Amino acid sequence: MSQPLDRLTDALLTAARAAGADAADAIAVQGTSLEIGVREGALEQAERSEGIDIGLRVLIGQRQACVSSSDVNPSTLTAMAERAVAMAREAPADPAIGLADPAQLATSWDLAALDLDDPAPEPDAAALQDDAHRAEAAALAQTGISKVEAAHASYSRRAIHLATSTGFSGGYSRTGRSLSCVAITGEGTGMERDYFGDSRSYQSDLISPEDIGRIAAERTLARAGARQPKTGTYPVLFDERIASSLIGHLLGAINGIAISRGASFLRDAMNQQILPRGLDLIEDPHRPRIAGSRPFDGEGLPTTRRALVEDGVLTSWVLDLASARKLGLSSTGNGSRGTASPPSPSAGNVALTLGTASPADLMRDMGTGLLVTSMIGSTINPNTGDYSRGASGLWIENGVPVYPVNECTIAGNLRDMLLRIIPANDARAHLARPIPSLLVEGMTLAGA
Repeated sequence: MSQPLDRLTDALLTAARAAGADAADAIAVQGTSLEIGVREGALEQAERSEGIDIGLRVLIGQRQACVSSSDVNPSTLTAMAERAVAMAREAPADPAIGLADPAQLATSWDLAALDLDDPAPEPDAAALQDDAHRAEAAALAQTGISKVEAAHASYSRRAIHLATSTGFSGGYSRTGRSLSCVAITGEGTGMERDYFGDSRSYQSDLISPEDIGRIAAERTLARAGARQPKTGTYPVLFDERIASSLIGHLLGAINGIAISRGASFLRDAMNQQILPRGLDLIEDPHRPRIAGSRPFDGEGLPTTRRALVEDGVLTSWVLDLASARKLGLSSTGNGSRGTASPPSPSAGNVALTLGTASPADLMRDMGTGLLVTSMIGSTINPNTGDYSRGASGLWIENGVPVYPVNECTIAGNLRDMLLRIIPANDARAHLARPIPSLLVEGMTLAGA
């Protein structure tokens, strides 16, 4: 890299002013990533990338334009600014756009407390390959596993710096380390597959390769001999691995863009009950060593811990500056952006109140129904909340799994489903979204 990231963003802002921009913000991202994949004991994939991306947003009155590049030569910065200003002058006016006022900007943060950057040396390709081999071997050691589709190990480091013409300048870096394995059992049309993986900020926190491979194999073997379940109305238990998708639909429905457009099944739900009483949905962007943590948002605003849902009642939208202005509100510090586009609202670390029962307890209580462990496809109406997804998992009778199922569809309405969720106690605390298994009574199931 020819110069530090803060100097690059400053140079972009200087070029924007010289080109005639009224205001501007700039972002620079430098990243390194390494991924290794193995299959049948041999190296199948080895990819490494290093680079820097820069992005500039300029504003001319109430018009804006964004440009990006991976070339950091001074002549490129000048050309980017001139191009962005020319584009902005032709863009449609939008009264909601604009940078944050200086009084709104974050002025201090504690990167040490966030602890997002692992100080350990970057692992070499041989170390990642060894991890992937060990995960594959552990899966193949389980009787009944016919092959491993792939085992992957990866490392990444990403440094970010953001600056605005209104006085903000700040940056941070984060590391990531992951390992995954996909195992297969059976042959031909009777083949079934499943996976397990782990991703952490620190290498030392990662689950062992042997556990990754073993759990992937155990999950795969549990799916052997799957068949279609009965059609009818049954309770459905969403496994912890996929339960976060339900909360993801909730977060999408309270996103400021969806609310400002009126395209949300929760558009009129502020201060109303949307989850069962006793449940909170908390956003906390300051959790140490967590992938979704950040000291400030993509517009330079401070990030804070807050309740999105409190005692089951919706208390806040997810807003950036533009969506907040459209709604006559203030940003919630949820602006997120890349190098090539303007900010948009996005929630980071979100946790749901845990229940007191284990998944086994909920299965016992549900009697007969479906434990969903994977989902494919979706037909979801964001305006009405109508929900339909392909699913597979385990059929439950008398509170215990009796056979694996696939090729079925579960359906309901998200507004009703969210009001009926019963959480288990099995959320993984290290995830950005630690959501436990969720039981939903009375869902329509289409099978045999």
